[in-house]
Amino acid sequence: MEQVYIFMLFVFLVLAVIDLVVGVSNDAANFLNSAVGSKVATIRTIMIVASVGVAIGAVFSSGMMEIARKGIFNPQLFYFDEVMVIFMSVILADILLFDLFNSIGLPTSTTVSIVFELLGAAMCVATIKTFMSDESLFNAFNYINTSEAGKIITGIFTSVAIAFTVGTIVQYLARLVFSFKYQENVKYVGGVFGGLSLTGLSYFIIFKGLKDVAFIPKEAIAWIDTNIVPLLIGCFIFYSVLSQVLIRMKVNIFRVIILSGTFALAMAFAGNDLVNFIGVPVAAYQSYDIWHNSGVAHDGLLMGALADGQISTPTALLFFTGFVMILTLWFSKKARHVIDTGVNLSRQNEGGEEKFSSNFLSRFLVRITVICANAVNFIMPKSISNKIDHRFEKPEPDPNVKEEDLPAFDLVRAAINLVVSSSLIAIGTSFKLPLSTTYVTFMVAMGSSLADRAWGRDSAVYRVAGVLNVIGGWFLTAIVAFIGAFLVAGILYYGSVIGLIVMIMVVGFVLIRNAIIYRNKQKAKAQGKRFERADLATIGGVIKESSNYVSETIFRIDQLYSKVVKNLGTQDLGKLTKNKKNAKKLEKELDELKGNVYYFIKSLNESSVASSKFYILILDCLQDMAQCLTAITLNSYEHVNNNHKNLKFNQLRDLKYISDKMEDVFKAEAEIFKGSDYNKLHVIFEDCKVLKNEVSKMVQKQIDRIRTTETSHKTTKLYFSILLETNALIRANNNLLMQFDEYQKQQNKKKKMNLITQVTGKK
Repeated sequence: MEQVYIFMLFVFLVLAVIDLVVGVSNDAANFLNSAVGSKVATIRTIMIVASVGVAIGAVFSSGMMEIARKGIFNPQLFYFDEVMVIFMSVILADILLFDLFNSIGLPTSTTVSIVFELLGAAMCVATIKTFMSDESLFNAFNYINTSEAGKIITGIFTSVAIAFTVGTIVQYLARLVFSFKYQENVKYVGGVFGGLSLTGLSYFIIFKGLKDVAFIPKEAIAWIDTNIVPLLIGCFIFYSVLSQVLIRMKVNIFRVIILSGTFALAMAFAGNDLVNFIGVPVAAYQSYDIWHNSGVAHDGLLMGALADGQISTPTALLFFTGFVMILTLWFSKKARHVIDTGVNLSRQNEGGEEKFSSNFLSRFLVRITVICANAVNFIMPKSISNKIDHRFEKPEPDPNVKEEDLPAFDLVRAAINLVVSSSLIAIGTSFKLPLSTTYVTFMVAMGSSLADRAWGRDSAVYRVAGVLNVIGGWFLTAIVAFIGAFLVAGILYYGSVIGLIVMIMVVGFVLIRNAIIYRNKQKAKAQGKRFERADLATIGGVIKESSNYVSETIFRIDQLYSKVVKNLGTQDLGKLTKNKKNAKKLEKELDELKGNVYYFIKSLNESSVASSKFYILILDCLQDMAQCLTAITLNSYEHVNNNHKNLKFNQLRDLKYISDKMEDVFKAEAEIFKGSDYNKLHVIFEDCKVLKNEVSKMVQKQIDRIRTTETSHKTTKLYFSILLETNALIRANNNLLMQFDEYQKQQNKKKKMNLITQVTGKK
């Protein structure tokens, strides 16, 4: 039996590395969002600072398994084999959970996941034990440390409201003091602000980062606890003087605070939250060591030794985990994805694509907020209201800097995010209140965004919806973690070695599948935005990029139209479902491009504004074509999905004829746009005219069929809708061709004028 547990330890080692990678990818947003969003330094510099913090935090980590110290379950009531099932269930469920959230791009909490996974797995094993011993199922709760678990859960979720409220208030006061033109006020109050900020960060480092470090004597920690007030006063005086000196030396004090805060959060994360990833494997190894030295059977040794003391982590393992964490920070694309979610919801400007759609609750909250704001403005004296509004006036962005190169928010907000987050976490830790680092940092950032008026009327419903989605994801984390670990524990308990092998295969399959799906999504996203990111500053640039994009889009429309007609004839519901998704995807892509027209026009030079009209008209024509295709696809899908009669042979034959003719036209058209040879457009015009006549004849033929032969009401409706939408698609395509034809005529006219000018000049 010992060989089985040795194999399990090997599995723990492999899964610990995977869990560490996916966990760090999620938690990287906690300490990188503010620095990355404010662009306080280059990404390289920010990553170096964070890496140093992670390295120091990992090496000087207390090595304490936080989850065991909190006492989620009572190990003295479980046997060795049962404890190993619990730990294995936790790490398997943890990997699946975090990979899912990282793929979606939502930040979640490692602490919450571990707590609820331990609860779920322990509850499953406890339920099985009580059931097998014919006890009441309520006795299963005796195996759980309910009071401690309840305290942890309450503290974690309470931190959401506290962090949001404090972040909002502090950011509002900071903006009143500094305004958005903080460079003018920093020389007067920057010293005091720097003193408060750096003192708060020092307090955070002591209580969250270094308080449980193994090499620091407990007497020293006790002395710090006793003398914390005079120490903080001394720090404040020292840092205030230092900050004022740095300001006089033209050093950006906000930059110092932000980089210091990034370092502090990274160090504390590695020093404390590291145990959320490796704590379970270490506990499993310690459990094996206790059992191996006991000489008792695997199902006869109660694991009370786990609760007797603190479980330390070997130093070599700390070095290794710190190295893995740093590599993950630098190379994980999913970490960047999670960071982008927080930055996107916090950004000051309203430009760009909103990641989240509005919902009923977000619209309701925004509407209530607007009503309350109007009431406050009505009551408040106009002079005070004007002064406050003046403090929130944003400076005009540098016209020489591209939109994507502008920071998401300024240095004041980034500094507030880090200082407030660090202070709240430090205060909670000093009072022994469990807080989630993820929840605190994210909600402080959202509160500061609200106070900073980053959520304007045009973006508020989307930002609020995003926050609600993330918070909902946190609660979902708890539910999924509990249920997932409960189910995995049941499989491992009854399945034994076979169950373990099956679960390992499932985890491997899911990880590989999610990695492929995520990679394909990123590729599709990059391809979809290529037209948007193109150099469209001049009419020539617009024509060139539009031609390439039109060629690709025409090809996609042609392929999709042919597939719909084919799948309609074979009544293939599965393929029609896929066709419907692809048609809606194309329509959404074009709708997003049209949604960014405002920012495209704003970014143009005065000499290039003429290209905007062409750009808008091209997108409009393409969107019309996509909408026609979506209607054809949706009608076909609904017809087959409702099990209506198939189209008649003559109807299918006519549609296949139209499809083949359209394919010939669109292929030739795509080649013209691909080669940018618009002189051949007149040929396509003639082909489209013939194609429209064919569609018109088929409409008349169907009218004659209705009068003379038996036909179905539903099939007639579908057939007419396809023909009419096809006619509209061809008409939209003609409008598209006319835009390029007009451009070609203008170009030919310019060439003639230039030639005449040259000839006249020579004469």
